[in-house]
Amino acid sequence: MRPSRPPPLFGRELTRIHCVGVAGMGVGPLAIYLAQRGYVVTGEDDAPTEEMRAMLAREGVAIGPLPADCELVVYSSAIAATHPVYVAAVARHLPLVRRGELLAEVTRDRKLVAICGSHGKTTTTAMLVTALRRANFPAGYVLGGLFSDDTAPARAGSNEWVVAEIDESDGTIDRFSPELTIAVNLDWDHPDHYRQLSDLEATFAALFRRTRAAVVVSDSCAMSARVVARLGESAGEASPATDRETPMTLTFGRAGDFRGEIAVEGNEKLTLRLGGRFSLEEAVVRARGDFNAANATAALAGAQLMGAPVSRLALADFAAVRRRQSVLHSNGATILEDYAHHPAEIRALLASLRRRVTAPGRLIVVFQPHRYSRTAQFKAEFAAALATADGVHLLDVYAAGERPVAGGTTADVYAELKRGAPALAVSYFPGDDRPLFRSLSQEVRPGDLVAFVGAGDIDRKAREWLELRKADEARARGWDELLAGLKEAVTRGTRLRREEPLAGRTTLRVGGAARLLAEPASVADLQVLLREAAARHVPVFVLGRGSNLIVPDEGVEGLVISLTDDAWSAFTPRPDGTVWVGAGLRLKNLCGLAAKAGLAGFEFLEGIPGSVGGALRMNAGAMGGWMFDVVEEVQVATLDGEIKTLARAAMHVDYRHCAELQHVIALGARLRPAAGAAGDAVRQQMDVYARKRHESQPREPSAGCVFKNPPGTSAGRLIDECGLKGERVGDAEVSSVHANFIVNRGHATSADVLELVRRVRARVRQVKGVDLEPEVLLYGAKWEDVL
Repeated sequence: MRPSRPPPLFGRELTRIHCVGVAGMGVGPLAIYLAQRGYVVTGEDDAPTEEMRAMLAREGVAIGPLPADCELVVYSSAIAATHPVYVAAVARHLPLVRRGELLAEVTRDRKLVAICGSHGKTTTTAMLVTALRRANFPAGYVLGGLFSDDTAPARAGSNEWVVAEIDESDGTIDRFSPELTIAVNLDWDHPDHYRQLSDLEATFAALFRRTRAAVVVSDSCAMSARVVARLGESAGEASPATDRETPMTLTFGRAGDFRGEIAVEGNEKLTLRLGGRFSLEEAVVRARGDFNAANATAALAGAQLMGAPVSRLALADFAAVRRRQSVLHSNGATILEDYAHHPAEIRALLASLRRRVTAPGRLIVVFQPHRYSRTAQFKAEFAAALATADGVHLLDVYAAGERPVAGGTTADVYAELKRGAPALAVSYFPGDDRPLFRSLSQEVRPGDLVAFVGAGDIDRKAREWLELRKADEARARGWDELLAGLKEAVTRGTRLRREEPLAGRTTLRVGGAARLLAEPASVADLQVLLREAAARHVPVFVLGRGSNLIVPDEGVEGLVISLTDDAWSAFTPRPDGTVWVGAGLRLKNLCGLAAKAGLAGFEFLEGIPGSVGGALRMNAGAMGGWMFDVVEEVQVATLDGEIKTLARAAMHVDYRHCAELQHVIALGARLRPAAGAAGDAVRQQMDVYARKRHESQPREPSAGCVFKNPPGTSAGRLIDECGLKGERVGDAEVSSVHANFIVNRGHATSADVLELVRRVRARVRQVKGVDLEPEVLLYGAKWEDVL
């Protein structure tokens, strides 16, 4: 039964409270606690889940706008002063308090057990609450999260005790004067509020001094030991703030005053061997890993110090906390998500998860950094922690209301990872999660453990990916059906492959796989492929020698057609003096065959690492010559399989572009040689051009010139003048030979290259005021989606 008259707040009879951010894990449980203490509670939230809405409704917390009779507004620290409710409350002269301030005030009349620290406080609080409930010890509690079952996240309780998770992130920790403080561990965090490590240590030292009875800290936490040492220096002296003696300090852990260590682990449970001040000799805990063993030891110590009759099975049915190693899927690969958002938490989490992975399974992490300030402060530490995984996928920073901070972006974490662990498979797709999700779906295989890690909305993203993965599996079945049907329809000479890696088919040597790759052996087979793709609305992409393109790491969602069969490499001189060349003929071979036949005018193509088809589509050029300088007509296939011949005079050609060839497949062209030089003179000119290329272009794998030359200048010159030669992301590097080339130093990924492209464009825009436009193709994707 709820009290008819709740206690005063801040010295006033305030009973009507409006909670802003009421569906969040900070304000939501507090709203429930307030309602149970007898206050009239309302609230609002920008994105309440149906589950949280129902939970609040059960406690009588109505969700809606600021009521006319509201007497107090409490808000999450994520709510800015510009929020409409904040502005309205100020206009109405209503008192505004943060979540921590009101929690401290409403628990002032109880014996408070404050669970604090950097990592694990929600789990430890939940374990302590579970142990107390199992002991029928009716303490109140306020959790900072949700149990994984239907246990309420807050209760008023009926005795003098209340257990609450308190947070140091916004400074409201200074308002609490607990009866008992349990610090699970301490690490420097929240650099936006605590500029120096010493500032955070001073905050916890002050909290410990305000504690009435006892402070319990981890025996393995160096920072906790330093803070406790400060208390020891003033032992026996009255605290200036409280006029009380310094509280008793105790430790928990493997060698603590309350000793606990894993005796047996298996079947999702731990058996802890207890010692020291514990009245129990062992305890069974429904959890896994050293980190949870430490949390359980702290929780059991707290329950004993509160006077609860704790049993061996107090935590045997612990329901766990959501977003703490919550398993979302376990069929084949195991998918889980965890709230870890500090390097120390991530390091401990991954160490625990590593023990759960058996070969050939891998530990794959999807990480969403939380807050720009934290990312800027700890990017190197994040990279070091993440490098213990077998693969890492990075999402954009979850800002949590912060403005961007220099050095605090996901791109900075990515750069740190590539610098510190160059061989690690890392991907980052800024702005759009879909490419990352596709890449992840292609990577994951049975036996893998995939951990979505972060404190933002990564739990929602994990579920989005699982839904997308189901759709991908359905699409995969569709691709398999298409492959089976095509095999029946084409001749045996046509090669068809599913999930064919494309990196080795490009000159840059990066990228993922084609969902389906076809190498047709004839025009007739090509027509079959195109007509079937059109009927099924399957995108079609043409791949030549892969010399002027970047394949994304997630691969290409479509039918990739490669004209590599000998049937497409024709070189046929004609009686009218022209020569017919197939689209699959390498430009180097075209030059050699022309020279052998005594035909001039093609020498400028020497050394361009592409095929005739690609040169036509891009109007390839070098040494003052352009592909369409020698073209008479082009034969093409439309995407529905129709064969056409296009005369040069009817085509619209300009720099690195031919409009008519963008949405068709070039099959070959009739070329007209130049009059004049022949024989040895042609070969000599080819040798001259080859030497120039060798001297002016890098030898490492590349995709050729990355950017188009802006009017009146050279892209390479602009990049060089910005000091970008040698700029590197992972194994992708701006060439020191020619600044408009990005080279692969050995293990570059497409993500490395794309991040370097973004970095170069940004620097040139900043220094030169010029927006460079990519010349190289982003194969199967659009540049505007990644730039």
